[in-house]
Order: sequence, then structure tokens, then C-alpha cells
Amino acid sequence: MIDIKFLRENPDVVKENIKKKFQDHKLPLVDEVIALDAESRKAQTEASELRAARNKNSKEIGLLMKNGKRDEAEALKAKVNADAARLSELEEMETELAAKVRKIMLTIPNIIDPSVPIGKDDSENVEVEKYGEPVVPDFDIPYHTEIMENLNGIDLDSARRVAGNGFYYFTGDIARLHSAVLTYARDFMIDKGFTYCIPPFMIRSEVVTGVMSFDEMSSMMYKIEGEDLFLIGTSEHSMIGRFMDTTLEEASLPLTLTSYSPCFRKEKGAHGIEERGVYRIHQFEKQEMIVICKPEDSPAWFEKMWQYTVELFRSLDIPVRTLECCSGDLADLKVKSIDVESWSPRQKTYFEVGSCSNLGDAQARRLGIRVKGDSKYFAHTLNNTVVAPPRMLIAFLENNLQEDGSVKIPEVLRPYMGGKEVIR
Repeated sequence: MIDIKFLRENPDVVKENIKKKFQDHKLPLVDEVIALDAESRKAQTEASELRAARNKNSKEIGLLMKNGKRDEAEALKAKVNADAARLSELEEMETELAAKVRKIMLTIPNIIDPSVPIGKDDSENVEVEKYGEPVVPDFDIPYHTEIMENLNGIDLDSARRVAGNGFYYFTGDIARLHSAVLTYARDFMIDKGFTYCIPPFMIRSEVVTGVMSFDEMSSMMYKIEGEDLFLIGTSEHSMIGRFMDTTLEEASLPLTLTSYSPCFRKEKGAHGIEERGVYRIHQFEKQEMIVICKPEDSPAWFEKMWQYTVELFRSLDIPVRTLECCSGDLADLKVKSIDVESWSPRQKTYFEVGSCSNLGDAQARRLGIRVKGDSKYFAHTLNNTVVAPPRMLIAFLENNLQEDGSVKIPEVLRPYMGGKEVIR
């Protein structure tokens, strides 16, 4: 959510930003919210004047009564009562107008960074750099579920009977590999100086609307029936929510946190052939990184964070590339975002395994996360995927598969696999 004062003073900038995000249907909202804001401020001014007059008149009534001027006092009392009725009306108007302004402001997209490429959707994202040499072996790479089945590591049929499509059972070495990757990622981030956290896996609606856009909310979140609770789609949601309505000391920044959680997503939309198996699912686990910092530090942290993900994937012998997300692919709260994609030797292309985002002060403004320095201001928040199996497992298995069907274990992961060098 952008600052209403900024919108009021720079409506053309806000409109141009909306155009860059190809959301022209939102252009009328700028003028609408400016008009509502003006009406709201007018009501606030009149209400303030009435409160001041009430205080003044109340003192004057006391003096008139003291001096025996009862008629004048009664006349002034009548005026105070009339003003009280108008004040009550204005206060109700203020509440209604503030709610209308906030509702619109929550739908107006954040101002994107000038470096963001302009494009309509993810097909226009821009490749930044490749890391590691993509290899296509001289033997066929099976589909990832076939690799897992050959290792007695997955049972999709039972999962469908128990929970429906989009779920899975991992067993044996595949289940162990899944846990090993998460534990390695946890320790990797701890070694980078991040504090490890396990957050709540459910959050209230006020947190949901604070951390994400309405479009994301409707397409992602599962609602708990009969309660004001949602299952988290990523631990970023509850991690940022932890600081709702708090004022942080500037000296305590940056807060660098890495969190584990299961994640639950509706995953609405078209499912293509590469979304079979465990590529696009309703339940998965993830190691996340979150940074809360001063505004001037967020660009540097953004660069560090996606580089940590690249470093981790390369340590597991997985080639990756980075893509700069274009304007139309950015969620409304995001200032800038980079996707990390893994090489798929089976598909001979890259696919997304993580995303790093700088949200500026949008989440902090929605949730009331302030920083106390020489003055008070809103913090900047950033988040990034460290690893998110099982999708990350697809990349791992394809890039570490050997011709005999076994999977080699990179050296850094062996301590988490009981010293195993290969799984068969």
C-alpha cells in the first residue's frame, strides 16, 4: 500500500505506474480515492473545530453559571448539544470514509522500481545470468515421479484416495532426502547469520490482508471454516505478521530470519503436463528467508538474498539462472522481484524453484510496522525462497540422476543422509 500523501501529491506518477502494470481498469480509482480523501479531511477539519469549540464553550458555560448568567449559559448549552449531534455525524462519516479510502488503497499497486522491465506477463521476464553449465546426459531422464517410484520413494495413488489430487506420500530415501534438503537449507542460512524460526501455520484475516494482495489471497489461501483463520501459503505471511503494530528500534535492524513451515495453496488455474506429479501441489514444505530493514538498505539486501539461493543450489550441483520479473508479473505489493530457476535436463529448459522480492514499505504500512530512529518511519520488508521441496527435489533428482537409475548425493548433503553417497 502506497502513502496516501504520495498519491495525493503525485497522481500522475501513480497512474503511470498502474499503466506499466497493465491494470488500466484501476486508473479511475486514483481520482476516486483523491475525492474521498478530500471529503475525509474536510470532515476531520470540521470535527476538530467542533471539538475545540466544545471545550471552549464548556469552560464559558461554567463561568456564566458562576456569574449568575443562567439564560446565556442555557443558550450556549443548546448550541453545544447541537454541535454534539453534528460531531457524532462527522465522526461516523470519518469512519466510513476512512474505510472506503483504505479499501481502494489496498488495491492500488505499489510503485515499482525504475529498473523493472516493462512487460505484460511472465513470458516477458528477462534473463539476468546463468550459474553452472546446463548438462543434458546421453541417457533419457525419466519424469520425476518415475525416478521416485524406481527408488520406492513415492505413493501418489494412496494420496489421491486419502486427500485427492495435489497430495503425495514420500517414503524411504526420498522422504529422507526431502528432510535432508530442508535441514541443510536451515543450517546454510544459520551460517549466513540468519535466526531460525518456526512460526504459526495459521494466521488471522488482518494479517492476510496485510501481507498480500486480494488477488493473491483469493487464488492461494485456504480458509478455516467458522474461524477467522487461514492456512499460510508461505511462512513469510506469519513471519511478517509477527511484527504487526510494533515499533522497532532502528539499532535492532536489520532483522534477518529464516523460517521453516508447511505451506498450503489452492493452486487455481490451468495445469499443464509439467504440473503433473509433485510440481504443482496443495501442500509442501519450505525454508524461507525474511529481512526487515531500513529503506536505504533494502536494495543491498535484495541482491544478497537471491544470491544466497543461487549459492545453495550450486552447492548441490544444480545449474540455475535468474530472471528479472517484468512489471506485469509483479504482485501489487512488490517493488522488484527476481525468480531463481533450475535447469531441467529432461525438459532441456529452466523452471522456477524460488522467488526473491523487495516489497518496500507496502507490508509495513498495511501492518503498522514502524521504526524509531531520529523520526518514525515504516520498515522495508523482503522475502526469498531458500528451498521449497518437493519442487526443488525435481531439480535435485534430474541433475543428480545416474544412468543406472541411482542418484548421487553431493558432498554437502551427505551428513544429512547418514553419510550416503548414492541412493538406489
